Amino acid sequence: MSFDQVNHDILMGRIARVIRDKRVLHLIGKYLRRGAMVDGLVEASVEGTPQGGPLSPLLANIYLDALDQELEKRGHCFCRYADDCNIYVGSQAAAERTLVSIQAWIEKHLRLKVNAAKSGTGRVWERKFLGFRLDRDGRIGVAPESLERFKTKVREMWRGNQSRTSNQLRDDWGSYVRGWWGYFRLAEVRPPIFRLEGWIRRHIRKCFWLRWHSAVGRERALRRLGVHPRLLPTVRTSRGAWFMAATSTVNAGLRSRTLRGFGFLMPSDLAALSRRWVQPPDAENRTSGGVGG
Repeated sequence: MSFDQVNHDILMGRIARVIRDKRVLHLIGKYLRRGAMVDGLVEASVEGTPQGGPLSPLLANIYLDALDQELEKRGHCFCRYADDCNIYVGSQAAAERTLVSIQAWIEKHLRLKVNAAKSGTGRVWERKFLGFRLDRDGRIGVAPESLERFKTKVREMWRGNQSRTSNQLRDDWGSYVRGWWGYFRLAEVRPPIFRLEGWIRRHIRKCFWLRWHSAVGRERALRRLGVHPRLLPTVRTSRGAWFMAATSTVNAGLRSRTLRGFGFLMPSDLAALSRRWVQPPDAENRTSGGVGG
C-alpha cells in the first residue's frame, strides 16, 4: 500500500464522520489538493497525501482504520504501522488464503493497490516488520536486511578520503549511531548487533590510518597515542589500510577504550548508558586531538 494512492473522497468521508467543523474539513481538503512541483510547474493532486507532510501519516492511519476493523472482525491477530502490516495465522495455507482475500478487500473497499513485490507469506522468523524480526522463541531481533543497511552506512561514514575533521567524523557517527540505536534498542536479541562492533572499530582505525597519509604522519600519530617505540617501525609497510587496521600496532594506539574515550561510541556503550540513565558526555568537552587527521 502507498500513501500516494489514498482516495480523497473516501478519506474526506471518513474524516467527516468525526469532524463536523466545515472550516477544518476545508483546510484538510486544501492540504490534500495542494499539488506537487513537477518540472517547475505545480500539478494538482487528485489522490494521495503529500509525501513528507506532517499530517500525512495521521490521514493515512484514519484511512486504514477500516482495514484494522476488518481484520478484527475476521478474528485475525495483526500488527500495523502506517501502511506496513503483518497478519498472523496458523498455517501456510491460511496465510496464502488470507493474503489473497485481504488484498482483494483493500483494492475493492479502499481502492489501494497492494505492492506485490513487498507482500508475501512465510514463517514469522522469515518475515521482517519495520526493520525487526521475531525469532522462533518470539523474541524481537534486528532483521538481517537492517543489519546489512547498517553495515553499508558504516562503510560509507568511515571512508578515508573525506575532507572532514576528526571531530566532525566523530560527531556525525555519534549522531547516526544514537539515532540507529534509539530505534533498534527494542531488540531483545542483541548479540548480532554487538558482534559487529569489532568490525566497526576496524573501519574507524582503517579510516584514521588513511588520514595519517604517510609513514611519517602515521608514526607521529601513533607515538602521540602512546604506542611503544618498538612497534612503530611496522608503519613503514606496503600493506593495505584494512590489513593494518587489525594489527597490534594500530590497535595499541586506537584501543577500544581509547576510541570510547574520544567519543567514538558503539551500540553496547549506548545500551550501558541507557541502563544507568546517564546521558552520553558532551562531545565538546572531550579531548580529541590525540587521534589526529
